[in-house]
Amino acid sequence: MSGVGPVEPGEGTHVQEPAPPRPRRPSALQRLPDRRRRALLAALTAAALLAGGGYLHATRPQPSPTPALPSPAPLVTAPPYPSQVVDLVYLNETTTEGTDPSAGFRFEVVVSVLSGPPVTVTRIDQPYAGLAVTSIPRAPFRTEAGSSRKIAITMRVTECEKVPRNAGLPFLDVTLRNTRAIQTHSFILGARYAQHLSEALEVACSNSSR
Repeated sequence: MSGVGPVEPGEGTHVQEPAPPRPRRPSALQRLPDRRRRALLAALTAAALLAGGGYLHATRPQPSPTPALPSPAPLVTAPPYPSQVVDLVYLNETTTEGTDPSAGFRFEVVVSVLSGPPVTVTRIDQPYAGLAVTSIPRAPFRTEAGSSRKIAITMRVTECEKVPRNAGLPFLDVTLRNTRAIQTHSFILGARYAQHLSEALEVACSNSSR
């Protein structure tokens, strides 16, 4: 009877047993006490995380620079309107120059320019059709900001029928010009001026029939 079985060692031979494995020496990390080994592992892990974060930060896409906005243009302040900076003050009483309707009477005013560019007086007038107005200095004349100018105004009666015997609130129409605008402004000179004007008109037209 034939069969296959384990091979028996021949004469003079023997089965060599494998050498037992050599014990592995513990690494330097393993030789550390548990507490120090855990601390070292924690430090190495933190260092690795920091290194990885630095790499990601260095390689992330950089935002494009924001273009600089242009500087806003400086605000330009427009000069004031001339009527806003001109003051007109009645200075003295009316002086009657005669009783003839063609005679005139004179009074003085002071024109002051408070601020802004120079102001030119281009015309002086009044609301009554029967009166003619002249001034010294004659218009046009210019007054600088921060200064005043005295003006002598003469009114002559041309038609007594067209002037009131009792001027209630008379005013002067003064045309003003500066670099901003041209304006005609009505200046009311007050009760004293109204009284003196009424008295002068009464004297000038007292001998004229209505």
